[in-house]
Amino acid sequence: MGVAFVTGAQRGMGRAIALSLAAEGFDVAAVDLQINAALEDTVAEIRAKGVKGVAVACNIADLSAHQPAIDAAQEALGPMTTLVNNAGVSVKVRGDLLEVSPESYDFCQSVNTRGTFFLTQAFARRLRETITPCHRSIITITSANATAVSVARGEYCISKAGASMMSKLFAARLSDEDIGVYEIQPGFIDTEMVAPSKAKYDALIAGGLTVIKRFGTPGEVGRIATTLACGLLPYTSGQAIQADGGLLTVRY
Repeated sequence: MGVAFVTGAQRGMGRAIALSLAAEGFDVAAVDLQINAALEDTVAEIRAKGVKGVAVACNIADLSAHQPAIDAAQEALGPMTTLVNNAGVSVKVRGDLLEVSPESYDFCQSVNTRGTFFLTQAFARRLRETITPCHRSIITITSANATAVSVARGEYCISKAGASMMSKLFAARLSDEDIGVYEIQPGFIDTEMVAPSKAKYDALIAGGLTVIKRFGTPGEVGRIATTLACGLLPYTSGQAIQADGGLLTVRY
């Protein structure tokens, strides 16, 4: 089917996306900050599906690490066809918007926006050179907070809004070269990142915060990403898929 480069693949949504792509026949480079037992476990599960997998270390906030990581993945697996920008960070501490520090703001920006932008740029340059019958694509996992306001996590919201615009920009730039660029905006997905606030949101969801009254699963996001990577949503360009159980659905 293709060769995918999935960031933040050690756990959560990134791991689920990597495994979903592998189940569909993609060879997968599982990328994370460092190669450790958890990342190697993801790669073992990828290979168990009968495809090739490789672990690649890359801190996407370090722009100098992008090209070596892409090179390592391509050397192991062949020409890349698919980028999934999943790696991201949340705020270090939730709090008053009036007390957000430059350090906290920069932390979110460096990974969620700046690092993601320049990794996408580097990958897009490589992707333009890839001659393949497979659908070529770039998929960015942003957040419902690219649209929905969360005052206690303002710097995170701003970083994801920036990544959302980035996806639209690359969609416009790469459309004439037949490269699909997409965005997925997850809502409440049951991962380690949301564990500290899960009880609070369980109650809100039960009270009607979302149309579908439960948390989403990483596997559900994985299936959406795989659908996009396979080119199964034709005549789309830069659209955001809201994987949020109806969180952003206007109701009255």
